[in-house]
Amino acid sequence: MPSILEKAVAASGKDAVFAALSQEERERLFYCWGAIAREAQLAPPGDWLTWLLLSGRGFGKTRAGAEWVREKVSSGQAKRIALVGKTPADVRDVMIEGTSGILSVSPANERPRYEPSKRKLTWPNGAVGLAFTSYEPDQLRGPQFDLAWTDELAAFEYSIPTWDNLQLALRLGSRPQQVVTTTPRPIKVIRDLLANPSTTVTRGSSYDNRANLAPAFFSQIVSRYEGTRLGRQEIMGEVLDDVEGALWVRAMFDVRRPPSELVRVVVGVDPAMSANEDSNETGIVVAGKGVDGRGYVLSDRSARLPPVADQYALQGWANRAVAAYHQLNADRIVAEVNQGGDLVQSVLRRVDPNAAVKLVRATKGKMIRAEPIAALYEQGRITHCEEFAELEDQLCNWTADSGESPDRLDALVWALTELFPTKGGLRVW
Repeated sequence: MPSILEKAVAASGKDAVFAALSQEERERLFYCWGAIAREAQLAPPGDWLTWLLLSGRGFGKTRAGAEWVREKVSSGQAKRIALVGKTPADVRDVMIEGTSGILSVSPANERPRYEPSKRKLTWPNGAVGLAFTSYEPDQLRGPQFDLAWTDELAAFEYSIPTWDNLQLALRLGSRPQQVVTTTPRPIKVIRDLLANPSTTVTRGSSYDNRANLAPAFFSQIVSRYEGTRLGRQEIMGEVLDDVEGALWVRAMFDVRRPPSELVRVVVGVDPAMSANEDSNETGIVVAGKGVDGRGYVLSDRSARLPPVADQYALQGWANRAVAAYHQLNADRIVAEVNQGGDLVQSVLRRVDPNAAVKLVRATKGKMIRAEPIAALYEQGRITHCEEFAELEDQLCNWTADSGESPDRLDALVWALTELFPTKGGLRVW
């Protein structure tokens, strides 16, 4: 539905409408969200807990989220606000300081004071907003809120623990609420939200906001992806359950308890080579082989941890991998050394010199190495012993063209390849 302004423009023409306004009136119009917003950008009525604004890129969902927070604060309905994004940079550069962020949409008399070092916004009326990221979900333990805005939830690093901790923190006031503004991906947290009766969903596409986007975006970018699967997701805002080109689909996952006796248990490790907010995860997946000949994925302990190069980081990835080795009675740690070389073994030996370690080097692409393991899933020979949401999301969303480093997938493949050997694809020493 068009906004009030769009209706006026349709009736009189854009030039005529703006010509009738003074410069001061034009500047003031920017802050009149009710006049310039499309109906889909305004919070829906009803007694909902979550407003899920699921749309393609350029729809205007960031402005909608920021304006919703502004309205709730200015009306006195929100005193403690959680602002949750994927990374610290995303929260700062998009949600707070971005062109459609909270600072930009707030007039001077309502603009909050931003203290980046404290991850804190303080409004003139005393309301406080705190920034959180999906890289540190445990930061949401302890604080409590009456309002929350989560941006790009579908891209979160640790979507399940971040979302769960946020829900437990949303406990102030008589009617806490939250908005989620995100481009869709078929991950568990999005699918669960869509199925939740306390969720109100607004859907939209990039075309809905065409009047406010650069013409080149449509002529050069959107036209390139129209009609493609990526375009349906990123432009039209559709949730697509199975990703074209992915080796795994969700129907492959069978969850059951492992047998009492396992023939072998191994820990697969794909170490990260750096430690900062843009670093890859260290993939750590434990798998076993039962007396029934089936494979069982026992644990996913992947995390963003201190890097291979830090040989003294005994609380980092190596300590986590060795702990899994002992706790689950594994007989071997299988670790990739394509980048870390001797450092990988050195760090593991520093944690436990007696652990059985096998170093592997990939000599073929990820897709070639993963295909035999995906085939085992397709044959129904691999069971997950619990729901590993992040691992399953990565398996189902990764393709050879995705440009991402699937560290959990790699760790899984190393572990299951050790249990179900295939020819080629790696060198062992």
